[in-house]
Amino acid sequence: MKTEGGVQPAPFSGRRQSLIEDARRERGSVGSPGPPGPPGPSRYGDMGFVFEEKDGRVTLNLLFTLSNEKNAGFFKTGKIFETFEAKLLHIESRPGRKSKNSTTDLEFFMKCEVHSSDLDVFINSLKRVVDDVRSIPEEKVPWFPRQIKDLDRCNMLVTKFDPDMDQDHPGYSDPEYRKRRAFISELAFRYKQGDQLPTVQYTAEEVSTWREVYLQLRSIYPSLACWQFLDGLQQLETECGYGEERIPQLRDISAFLKEKTGFQLRPVAGLLSARDFLSSLAFRVFQCTQYIRHASAPMHSPEPDCCHELLGHIPMLADKEFAQFSQEIGLASLGASDEDIEKLSTLYWFTVEFGLCKQNGAVKAYGAGLLSSYGELVYALSNEPEYKPFVPEETAVQPYQDQTYQPVYFVSESFEDAKTKMRRYSATIKRPFAVRYEPFTCSVEVLDQPSKIQTALSQIRDDLKTLHSALEKFSFSEEREQMVCRERRVMQEEK
Repeated sequence: MKTEGGVQPAPFSGRRQSLIEDARRERGSVGSPGPPGPPGPSRYGDMGFVFEEKDGRVTLNLLFTLSNEKNAGFFKTGKIFETFEAKLLHIESRPGRKSKNSTTDLEFFMKCEVHSSDLDVFINSLKRVVDDVRSIPEEKVPWFPRQIKDLDRCNMLVTKFDPDMDQDHPGYSDPEYRKRRAFISELAFRYKQGDQLPTVQYTAEEVSTWREVYLQLRSIYPSLACWQFLDGLQQLETECGYGEERIPQLRDISAFLKEKTGFQLRPVAGLLSARDFLSSLAFRVFQCTQYIRHASAPMHSPEPDCCHELLGHIPMLADKEFAQFSQEIGLASLGASDEDIEKLSTLYWFTVEFGLCKQNGAVKAYGAGLLSSYGELVYALSNEPEYKPFVPEETAVQPYQDQTYQPVYFVSESFEDAKTKMRRYSATIKRPFAVRYEPFTCSVEVLDQPSKIQTALSQIRDDLKTLHSALEKFSFSEEREQMVCRERRVMQEEK
C-alpha cells in the first residue's frame, strides 16, 4: 500500500529524506491507508465516544456513581438493561472518588452493548436513577506485528521520491532506468517472509556506479568511521564479497548478519513508512532495497538505494551492541502513538542515520546517512557543525535539517551508553502494556497480564541460575589454579 509524502532532497548527499517527515504526515492525516487495526471510536448524541458499531449495535464504556441514598438505583439500572436488551460485557465497582461521602458512595464502570437506535434514550434513562453518567474513551492501540510473518503487512511505501513520480529524480527522464527500477522493486513486492531472498543480476553500468561510490567512500573510512564500522566492513569484504568489482547479494549478507547478531534482511521496494520500518527492527529485520541510484548522479540518491543500505547500514548491524540498540528503538515503536512514533523517528534520524560517537578521545561516525555520503561525512567531522551529547529526551524534539547538512549532531559516549539511555526513554512511552522479544520463535510477547509477566520472570530466573552456576564454576577453577600456584611455589622454596 502506498502513500505520497516527504521533502525535497539535498543535491549532494546519499539518503536525505527521513522517517520524521513521514511520521508527521501520518500523525496529521485522516483515514490514511494502512494495515487493518481495531475499529476506532464513533460519536453518538451528547455522550461522547462509542466504539465498534456493528450490526446495528454499539459498544460503550460507562462510568457512573451511586450515592448511599440511591442504593436501590443499582437494581433499577439492571431493569434498564433488561428493557433495552443491553448486553453487559464487563462490570467493576470502587469507592467514589469525587463525592465527600466516598466511604459510602460507589463508582461503577460498565462495558456494554446496546442498539444504536436506543442509545440516547438508554443513556437518559440511566441518568434518572444514577449520578454523574459519563462515557470513557477506550484506549485504542495501533496495530503492530506480533510475529515475524506479520511483516508481510508492513509494506506502506512513501512514493514521493519514486522515479515514476518525482520529476527531480535523476532517473525520471530515463525510461530504461525506470523500467529496471520497477523490475527490481517487483521482486520485493512478491516476497513473503520465509521465501528465499531474491538475487539480482546487476548490469555493467550498475556495477560501475557501485564501484565509483565504493572507492570514494572507502578512501576516507579509516580516518572518519568508528572502529565497529571498519571491523564490520572488513568482515563483509572477506566473507560476503564486498568490494569494487561486484554488488553484494542480500542472500549472502543476510546469512552473515544472522550468524553475527541475529539480524536478517528483507527486500523492500522503496522508502517505508516510519511505523512499518521501525516495527521491522523489533524483530531484528532490516528492510533493504536492491536497486541502485541513477548512473548520472553516483554520489546522490533522493531515495534509499543499495549503496546507502549496504555501505551505510550493514557494517554497523554486524556489531552486537549496535544491533541491540537498533532493536531497542524498534521495540519501543510497537503500539506507540503517532506522537511517539514521530519522536522515535527523530531519535533514529540523529543516531542510526546521523549519529557520532567518541572513541579514544576522538569523534567518529556511525550513522548510515553519514557513512554513505562523502560530503556530509567530511563535514560532520570538521569544526563547522555543533555537537551535543546524546540525551534522548532532548534529541527526540530537536529540529532536523533535510535540505542541507545537519547544523547539529549528537555524540554518544558509546553504544552501550546510548542503549541504556534509549531503554530509559522507552520506559516513558505510554502504552497499556510492555513488549518482550522472543528470539526462539521470532515473535513479540505482549506483557499485558500478571500471568505473562510472572512467566517471563520465571524464564529470566532460569537464565540467572545458569549464569550463577557458570560464575561459581569459574570461581572454583580460579581458586584451584591459585592453590596449585601456591603449592608450586612452596615446592620450589623447599628445593
